[in-house]
Amino acid sequence: MSIRSEALAARIEEGAASLAAFAEGLSEAEWRTPVGNTPGKDRRPVGVVVHHVAFMYPIEIDVARAIAGGNAVTDVTWEGVADINAKHAADNAGATKAAALELLRRNSRAAADAVRAFTDEELDRAAPFSLSYAAPVTAQFVVEDHALRHSWHHLARIRTAVGR
Repeated sequence: MSIRSEALAARIEEGAASLAAFAEGLSEAEWRTPVGNTPGKDRRPVGVVVHHVAFMYPIEIDVARAIAGGNAVTDVTWEGVADINAKHAADNAGATKAAALELLRRNSRAAADAVRAFTDEELDRAAPFSLSYAAPVTAQFVVEDHALRHSWHHLARIRTAVGR
């Protein structure tokens, strides 16, 4: 394991743990609070968003693995992400706190373990990534911009939604 891969993995775990700790303290009303407050924008309840973060880890890691292998990722679009998010929200509208937090812990741990397996050479490898407008981005960028950042991004939005 490289020092870099360990540091990235630890930051994934830190973000997931912060999200889990905050979510654990939410009331049932807060768990059902819509995250977005802009009409036409994200209106998923907090609980669905927490479950979403957990659900996305394997997908995010698969993309990073593809890039680390030197393979272009050409089939991921923002429209496709929106479709995945909408389907996930519909399928998991009743996600319980216990189930979402268990999935968050399990999938973040698996994501961190997968990142720990990356070599520095793999982290530095770049390939075109359609979500980044076909720019040749590194596997480390994909890890940081997706699996690592995702929990922090949604935690900030959830804090705003519940007013704390």
